Amino acid sequence: MVSSRQSVLLQSNLTGVKLFSRGKVRDVYDLGDKLLIVATDRLSAFDVVMNEGIPDKGRVLTQLSCFWFNRVKGEIRHHFITARVAEFPQELRAFADQLQGRSMLVHKTKPFPIECVVRGYLVGSGWKDYQATGSVCGIKLPAGLQEASRLEDPIFTPATKAQTGHDENITWEGMVERVGKDAAATLRDMSLDLYRKGREFAASRGIIIADTKFEWGLKDNEPILIDEVLTPDSSRFWPASEYAAGKSQPSFDKQFVRDYLESLHWNKQPPPPPLPVEVVEKTAEKYREAYRLLTGVSLSEVSPQ
Repeated sequence: MVSSRQSVLLQSNLTGVKLFSRGKVRDVYDLGDKLLIVATDRLSAFDVVMNEGIPDKGRVLTQLSCFWFNRVKGEIRHHFITARVAEFPQELRAFADQLQGRSMLVHKTKPFPIECVVRGYLVGSGWKDYQATGSVCGIKLPAGLQEASRLEDPIFTPATKAQTGHDENITWEGMVERVGKDAAATLRDMSLDLYRKGREFAASRGIIIADTKFEWGLKDNEPILIDEVLTPDSSRFWPASEYAAGKSQPSFDKQFVRDYLESLHWNKQPPPPPLPVEVVEKTAEKYREAYRLLTGVSLSEVSPQ
C-alpha cells in the first residue's frame, strides 16, 4: 500500500500483472521474456521485515542500480533495459504512481544459484572468521589485521542464495560443484573486476565500498549481470573521511536501524518492534546521501534512466 503522507510504498499492487516473486524488499512481476522489478521501501533487519518503510529507499536502490548499469554499459553485459515508465509495456503505465522512479524493466535470465561476494575490507562475518581462524571463508590472510583493515587484493567469497534467513558462505569447491569450474572462474573474475572498478570510482566520490555482492544470470548461454548493483542494500558503504581501521565504521545503509534494534530487548524474531520516527528519517537520509555522493546529484533531481 502507498502512504502519501510519507511517500512510502510497502507493497506494490499491479492488478492483472503476474507476480513472479515477492522478497524482503522487492516485488518482481513476470512479463514473459522480461521481468519488472519494483523496489519497495520495505526494510529488513536481522531477516525480519520492519512494519515501517524507509521513505525513498526503493528509489535509491533503483536509481543507483541504473547509474551503475549505465556506467558499465559496453563493458559488461547486464539485464537492464529501462527505468522509464513511458517505455514500459502499455499495461504497466496505469500503475505509474507506484512504479515511477523505483522500477526497472529487465531481461529474464536463468540466475546462477550463487551470491558472488567480494570483500575489500575485513568486516562483518569475515572479521569474525578471521579472528577465529586467520582466514576468511578458507582464504588465508596475513596475521595482525584489524577490524575494517583494507585488503590490498580483494577476495572472492561465494555464498548460497537463501530465500529466507541468511545466505551461507561456501567454499570455492562448493561453488564449482554447483555451477561448474569454467562458470565459477568466469563469475569470480567478473565480480572481482567489477568490484575494483566500483571501489575506485566510489573512492573518487568520498565513499569506501567495503564489500558487496553481485548476482549473475545466463542469457543466450552467456553470464550477464542481474539484480541490483553496488547499492547500500547489497554493499557496505563507508564515508572515507571517517575511516580508521580497528573499529566499527559509520555507514550509509540500514546500520542505523540495526544499532537501534540492538539497544532493545528484542529476540530478533517477528513481530518487529516499532521504529521511532527519528530512526526512520535518519536512515532515509543515509540512503539519499549515498546516492548524492556517488552520482553527484540529489535524488530529487534525478530522472529515470
